[in-house]
Amino acid sequence: MTAPKDDLEIIKAASLRQFNCLALAATADYFCTVHSIEQIYQALEFARQHRLDVIPLGGGSNVVLASDIAGLVIHIDLKGVDSRQISSDKMEVTFAAGENWHQMVCLCLQQGWYGLENLALIPGNVGAAPIQNIGAYGVELCDMLQSVEVIEIASGKRISLTGQDCQFAYRTSIFKQAAKDKYVIVGITLELTTKPRVNIDYPALQTALREMDPTPEHVFEAVCRIRRDKLPDPEQIPNVGSFFKNPIIDRELAAKLTEDYPSLPIYPQPENRFKLPAAWLIEYCGYKGVRRGDVGVHKNQALVLVNYQGDGAAILRLADEIQLQVKRKFAVSLEIEPRVYSSPG
Repeated sequence: MTAPKDDLEIIKAASLRQFNCLALAATADYFCTVHSIEQIYQALEFARQHRLDVIPLGGGSNVVLASDIAGLVIHIDLKGVDSRQISSDKMEVTFAAGENWHQMVCLCLQQGWYGLENLALIPGNVGAAPIQNIGAYGVELCDMLQSVEVIEIASGKRISLTGQDCQFAYRTSIFKQAAKDKYVIVGITLELTTKPRVNIDYPALQTALREMDPTPEHVFEAVCRIRRDKLPDPEQIPNVGSFFKNPIIDRELAAKLTEDYPSLPIYPQPENRFKLPAAWLIEYCGYKGVRRGDVGVHKNQALVLVNYQGDGAAILRLADEIQLQVKRKFAVSLEIEPRVYSSPG
């Protein structure tokens, strides 16, 4: 097989190790990197002609490659930032999907476009942000997202989806549910403000910034400091950050757990629901710092599974073990946050 045009290189049996933050040694049947919209169309046409499934891949910051990948993996490397002022204190900023997320947070802060400070140092590229509805320290992407630009894989149509279309919820969206791998995300548009505002509702930020009148720059620096203290750098220790979502439970179970485990932090949510810190549950079960062969749980953060030269299957076995023990101990089901990819059979 050959690429549909000379300027798009399609590689057979390509290693994906450098394209996923867990450094898993998976192989794609076919692989290409696209730098333009035109190259995306070329790649989709190649997949149609050869009846290949299409798997879009960005920075690999929130995926578990549990096996080799059949089909065509398209690595999205689109670059570019556009902005326009929409009112005296509002900006619409459009980011291409291949831009590094943290670098874009830094750029916005330098430009005086505020709102992203709490989301500093989240690994990965812009295209992954709406898939996960990324969030941290009291802020979620959906709070400021205006639209997501996508190309429908089946038809090749270019579509703009609103925030409502994306069906955002806690660490999920339509891109992880009904529309998983149905679209290639090519960019997102956010509404940011030129008027400095800060959100320090999160307890760790309140502690870090007490006794001062914080600016967005202070919030950014505090978030970076807290994240560096808590989470390992994927470049040093392969990981995808938080491996499990914080579970949401009903009032009845929350009351029982409060009685049985008085030190368990429980956070009220809308509609008589309650959020539990998954890290606390996992650590209570004794998994912080545990190692199983070539994979393990980070010594400083029980939410982070790390890879010491293991494979995706080993990561998932450890995750299954943790889920089982948390379920037995607390009657709480932990849900994996990253997307898992594996070939049939």
